[in-house]
Amino acid sequence: MSGRILIVDAVPTNRIVLRVKMLAAQFAVEACASSAEARALIAKQRPDLILVNLSDPAEDRHGFCTALKADPDTSTIAIIAVGTADTSRARFAALDAGADDVLARPINDALLLARIRSLLRARSVTEELLLRDSTSRALGFCDDRASFASTGRITVITPEAAPMPELICALNAGLGDCVVVQTASAVLRHNDEMDCPDLLIIPATAPRGDAVALFGLVSDLRSRVDTRLASLLVMVPDGHPEAAAMFLDLGADDVVMQNALPQEMILRAKALVRRKQLHDALRRNVLDGLQAAVTDPLTGLLNRRYVDHHLARMSEQSTTAGSALAVMMIDIDHFKAINDTYGHPAGDRVLIALAARLRDNLRAVDLVARIGGEEFLIAMPRTTAKQAQGAADRLRRLVSQTPFDLGAPHDPIAVTISVGVALSGEAGQDQPDTHRICDLADAALYRAKSAGRDCVAMDLNAA
Repeated sequence: MSGRILIVDAVPTNRIVLRVKMLAAQFAVEACASSAEARALIAKQRPDLILVNLSDPAEDRHGFCTALKADPDTSTIAIIAVGTADTSRARFAALDAGADDVLARPINDALLLARIRSLLRARSVTEELLLRDSTSRALGFCDDRASFASTGRITVITPEAAPMPELICALNAGLGDCVVVQTASAVLRHNDEMDCPDLLIIPATAPRGDAVALFGLVSDLRSRVDTRLASLLVMVPDGHPEAAAMFLDLGADDVVMQNALPQEMILRAKALVRRKQLHDALRRNVLDGLQAAVTDPLTGLLNRRYVDHHLARMSEQSTTAGSALAVMMIDIDHFKAINDTYGHPAGDRVLIALAARLRDNLRAVDLVARIGGEEFLIAMPRTTAKQAQGAADRLRRLVSQTPFDLGAPHDPIAVTISVGVALSGEAGQDQPDTHRICDLADAALYRAKSAGRDCVAMDLNAA
């Protein structure tokens, strides 16, 4: 998984060891010794995640974490505290200061990397939802987000014969009597996404004995439509870091050791509920504020009005991340002939089916829009020229290799598309003009059509 990581540690050996591990995992890494250096690096280019040693006696690193989380510009940066004493009180202090997790030395590599992957996934979702929310506000379609409570609906999943009264009592005392107990089978029978709990807590009391079942439960909960958006917190016995890593990679949002103080469990639970409620609020804003105004009614894709605003924000984010933004212009070949031969209802079916193929075969972060009669736009952040060309050719084949159903009485017909691709400037350049990128992609599309259609043409600067 790509990502930018900043290491903050006054001990050179610690920085070197962590840097080597992060580079081996294919992350972009910077390292520094002090909080002041870290702030300068963050101001220059925000990292996705920070590994910070809180045990440096010369600095208030807890205050450093608190300040980052309090600043809206840096609040979404994930923080893992390292070098902290392996005690419940030390972990609680770090989490209370704003760290997303705490890993004491010696650090288990599998758990560290799994935690990084988990936090980067969560941050990616938050950043994307915030970006879409800001676009909605710029267009005037969203009211201020409603405030939400720090507690929410929480369910503890327990075996039939293990109600765990001490855990439930502690959680209710700290979270306001909002905790219910259900068996795994009862939760899995639930089929209403709107009534799903904000947080599901899974006590993994004996991972060696029931590891397969619990791993399957986490994976199942994450994949089901009605529970996929719920936060998952797994309690793992001490001495099982590999099991904790596996839970994270299967979709758990957080893991906590069973010897943790009740205050730590409650702090983690509150943080997960707050994040879930924030995501819910942002999703509601996007759905309620934009659907009618910026959605193409035929295909369900976003329209040009949305693209004009959102593309500029995607370009700004790509520039901040030091990466390129790829833009594709796609046009259906000989679409007028389809309408003339089979009628406009058949042409509409082609447009709807093509929109579905494009949307279903791109990343969630990519922008897919219908910007004209038979013309579509795709914007892909953090994408190289080679990746963009590969994606464009893959989409072209997905269209040409499977005929389109026109409905009775017509037989399915073959449809092809032409694609033009352009990219923003190299990393370090000023934010590019998105209108110019679109013009370059349009020019490349024209070359693709002139070359015989059913092909991909790259802007000459990107090829």
